[in-house]
Amino acid sequence: MIKTKVVSEPPLNFWERIYLPEVFRGLWITSKHFFRNFFLHLAHAFGLLRHLKAGVTIEYPEQTYILPKRSRTRHRLTHRPDGSPRCVACMMCETVCPARCIAIVAEEHPDPNIEKKPKSFDIDLGKCVFCGFCVEACPEDAIRMDTKIVNTAAYSRPAMKLDLNELLNPTSSS
Repeated sequence: MIKTKVVSEPPLNFWERIYLPEVFRGLWITSKHFFRNFFLHLAHAFGLLRHLKAGVTIEYPEQTYILPKRSRTRHRLTHRPDGSPRCVACMMCETVCPARCIAIVAEEHPDPNIEKKPKSFDIDLGKCVFCGFCVEACPEDAIRMDTKIVNTAAYSRPAMKLDLNELLNPTSSS
């Protein structure tokens, strides 16, 4: 039997009950960040204090953020040299996916050396948590998350679903 320890919340003291000191503390922290960044940007304009970084606002979509090399972006399926998908429909990515957003239907491959290929391969980006487990689980290195496409928004739920064609040609879909 697991014993549960019940911890009661400590009562608020006088200063916590009137909230005013906490409001001023929040204003102090915000002002401190504002004036620090303002001073550093002013110093950078004159070529001073370049070793200290200041906060910067990126005005998306006019400016784009430079993504790190290992960032997880929209999925894609890789090709074999003959142009067919590298996926062998082993269902490893579908099995390991915690969000259950991958659906694969397998069929026989015309090449006798390859057992199966995906008849359909669907990913629902509305459910996907971009954990990357599908990439790690794939024994064929068939699925990757390196397209650098971060704009995955859509106006409807069906538009969030990627099919085999969109996964093989990630730049062709919007």
